[in-house]
Amino acid sequence: MADQRRIEIYSAGCPTCEEAIELVTGIACPSCDVEVLDMNDADVAAKAKQLGIRSVPAIVVDGNLADCCSGRGPDEASLKAAGIGKPLT
Repeated sequence: MADQRRIEIYSAGCPTCEEAIELVTGIACPSCDVEVLDMNDADVAAKAKQLGIRSVPAIVVDGNLADCCSGRGPDEASLKAAGIGKPLT
């Protein structure tokens, strides 16, 4: 069993990301190893894609995308349902 819980925060440096960083670091315990990863780095963005991250901020705990961060981001069906791609005339 690991002696540390690995927490990765995927961030683009926006105010919302900064709030997430403050939240996670504020509730982290001594067993939490928290790292903030910059989505502007191509390697970080590639890793995020492999994890299924579609929007930021996103939190990964021990290699698993947290439930609060999954299933977000635009998808084609939802955008079309909102009218994108349909002429107004």
